[in-house]
Amino acid sequence: MSLVILAHPNFNQSIANKAIIQQLKQHVPDIEIRNIHQLYSDYKIDIAAEQTALMKHDIVIFQYPMYWFNMPAILKIWFDEVFSYQFAYGSRGDKLKGKQLINSVTVGQPEKNFIQANRTHLMNDFLQCIEYSAQYTQMKYQQPHILYEVSTLSNFSSKNIRLRAQAHGQRLAQLIQNCSS
Repeated sequence: MSLVILAHPNFNQSIANKAIIQQLKQHVPDIEIRNIHQLYSDYKIDIAAEQTALMKHDIVIFQYPMYWFNMPAILKIWFDEVFSYQFAYGSRGDKLKGKQLINSVTVGQPEKNFIQANRTHLMNDFLQCIEYSAQYTQMKYQQPHILYEVSTLSNFSSKNIRLRAQAHGQRLAQLIQNCSS
């Protein structure tokens, strides 16, 4: 089974993240979606509930928009509190060992803005904290899935953003199904 940790502070206004979640619901059986901003709008995370949800699933997907070259604050707090000592790491902290971790990120800007002159991709740097967290907790980190140019300020219409997000969601669903096999 798969668990989506949805961390979008304005999910109801989102075009891309909403379309991705709709595709996952449609194409992935038995998926659990936890909208942590909706569940914890006061930023007081129910650690036991989140750890229980993690324990029930073999695949964990983080779905969120990139904010200021980072994850939204709610997801950082979630990490700090849920990936705790003796749960996620430590001498008895092996509860996440072997679980698949997939990072799915939406970005308002075009991809070209993240490629440096030496062809280094800045997104790899921005997402290293999640990759290292997965390694530290003995999870299996999958290559991130990034959807660029999802801002309505981009050259794309809302309809185009939605169509590209639906395609992203379908590719993500296929990856989840492949990881489940």
